[in-house]
Formats: sequence, structure tokens, C-alpha cells
Amino acid sequence: MNNRIEPIVAPVAPSVETAALEQEIRRLYDEVADLLDQDEVERFPDYFIDDCVYQVVSRENYSENLPQAAIYCDGIGMVRDRVIALRETQVYVPRTWRHFISGIRITAIDDGAVHVRANFMLTEAMSDADPTLFLVGQYLDVLVRDGERLKFRQRLAVYDNHHVHRSLIVPV
Repeated sequence: MNNRIEPIVAPVAPSVETAALEQEIRRLYDEVADLLDQDEVERFPDYFIDDCVYQVVSRENYSENLPQAAIYCDGIGMVRDRVIALRETQVYVPRTWRHFISGIRITAIDDGAVHVRANFMLTEAMSDADPTLFLVGQYLDVLVRDGERLKFRQRLAVYDNHHVHRSLIVPV
């Protein structure tokens, strides 16, 4: 059940094309973070290809190559089901999330797939409390072209937290 794509790290030569690709990736990451921050999760699956992997997994499980993940989606159907469950079946205290993404790096370009690493920090504000640091970690992504757009073939959100203190409700 562990169908994660191993990240590749290989030299990527600086060029005008690489700089343009980096800007496109930055816009993609900002766009996805904004839609999640604005609670527009219904749009989240649009950023994945059909044969995708989306997981939110602890650093420990990832490092040990264990298949357990706090959120595990194998294919676009499971990503869509996650959104439906969020909207139609889950009950939770209202809250606001904010995604902060830094250190976006293209680590390799291999056979049309762009391997990307980035840091993330997610804050959470409950309706009756000040914001707190919720989750910190690293995205290990594989992007591919779908027409003119880049989409996720794989999005791994590998979190560094020892404990997740509240429920992981929304995508990271």
C-alpha cells in the first residue's frame, strides 16, 4: 500500500526556463494555500491528476517507510471523498487556518516530472482562542503537466510534530 514516489535530488541547471518554472510553482503553491485558507476546499482536487497520491504523514513514519498516514489518499477519488467527508459528515468547532510556505526548491526534473521540496507551517485559530502553531513540516511533491497547468502527481506533507494536538480536518 506504500505507493509513494521517492524524491529525487539531482542538479537542476539555472536557466531562463528554470526560473520561469520556479515562478509557476510558487504561484501554484500560493494558490493552493490561499484556497485552503479561504475554506474553498472543494477546489482542492482540481490541482491533482487522476492517478495521484496525497498523504499527510509523520516524519517518523515517512523515514521508516511505513505506510501509515494521518491522511491517506490514493487517487483523485479518495481526494474528492476527503472533501465530501469534510463538508457532509464531519462535525468540528469552527476554526481558521493559515498556510505559510517557504524554501520552495526544484530538486530534480525527471522524465517530465518536477520534484519539489518546500517547508510549510500551518497555524490554527479556534473560534474562541488565539492562533496556535498547528503543524510544521515539509512538502515532498511531484508535479506534472496536465495541458498548460502543473498539477500534483504526488503531494506528501511530512510533518515534524511529535503530536498532532487536534484533529487533522482539512488538507494540509
